[in-house]
Amino acid sequence: MFTGLVETTGVVREVRPGSRAVTLCIAPQRGDYEVAVGDSVAVNGVCLTVESCGSGAIRLTAVSETLAHTTLGRLRVGETVNLERALRLSDRLGGHIVLGHVDGVGRLVGDQRVGESIVRTVWVPSELRVFMALKGSVAIDGVSLTISATSEETIAVSLIPHTMECTTLMHARPGQSVNLECDVLARYIFHQLRRTRGATPAAGGASDADLLRKMETLGF
Repeated sequence: MFTGLVETTGVVREVRPGSRAVTLCIAPQRGDYEVAVGDSVAVNGVCLTVESCGSGAIRLTAVSETLAHTTLGRLRVGETVNLERALRLSDRLGGHIVLGHVDGVGRLVGDQRVGESIVRTVWVPSELRVFMALKGSVAIDGVSLTISATSEETIAVSLIPHTMECTTLMHARPGQSVNLECDVLARYIFHQLRRTRGATPAAGGASDADLLRKMETLGF
């Protein structure tokens, strides 16, 4: 489990394709970033396991399922990624509950400067839009953010200077693909409502739109 508060960024030193997998060698940019073999680390919001570490770098492998649903298969040597170690029970939950299980890939649409912050618009795949609620939480490339506006196909999030300076979102540009993880609480509430009220209108149950309206009445 993670919080979506990026601890440091890292530079991709090596990308080694394997049999239906890719092994990444990443050098954290914070010199005192301590990890051990077996630790869970979120790389651009994707939970991976540290397989080896040393010489200022960590090595992790993304398997085919991960590559199919995230942007990790598109990483190249020299690119920068967001890094966050798994949450300890003694840590503050400063962001929101993030599992590191990416739900899908979105696309950056554009930016608008508002004072010192940047309002960034992100296109969201159709199957994830039901979970995107105004003032709700979303993780974009592993960064915990609050949804400030929604439309039929997009959401908007506000990026403060600290977020821009400490994550890869500073260098993101329109057209770029990003990992999206929905609010896990909204996902499970929606799933439970579907199970208890029927999966489809044809079966006498509620439609997704009906379930969304029900979630809104619950405050999601």
